Amino acid sequence: MNGFDLEPHWMWMLAAILLGIAELIVPGVFLIWLAAAAAATGLLTLAFGIDLPFQFAVFALLAIAAVYSGRRWYLANPMPSADPMLNDRAARLVGRTVVVVGAIENGEGRVRVGDGVWSCRGPDCAEGSRVRITGADGSCLKVEPVRAIEGPAG
Repeated sequence: MNGFDLEPHWMWMLAAILLGIAELIVPGVFLIWLAAAAAATGLLTLAFGIDLPFQFAVFALLAIAAVYSGRRWYLANPMPSADPMLNDRAARLVGRTVVVVGAIENGEGRVRVGDGVWSCRGPDCAEGSRVRITGADGSCLKVEPVRAIEGPAG
């Protein structure tokens, strides 16, 4: 008998603990569901004395169920954000005034945004015109001439 002879239910519990620790080290809200499946498999093995091949089958079924349930819960309860457009750079640009660097002809052109150049769609405008970003379609900005948005001065 060496120091690694453990009952199968203790191996599953140890796996659950290690998966839980791994979730803490590398958070991704995934390993915790596998840890729950391993813990449940360990408890079922302890209670019913399940043979090894069936333990793996039970773990596989419980892991699928746990990941599926966890994903449904996660999608149903989104985390509130102080900046909901944090990862949507194009949406964050809406309202900014930019300069046309590639004339907008037949509804397509290029605008300078900060130190980058973006494709755009909008009414025909000459190079050097000022336009305002009104939306985005993927990485293509939708623009309108500034004078058309601001209306008559008066």
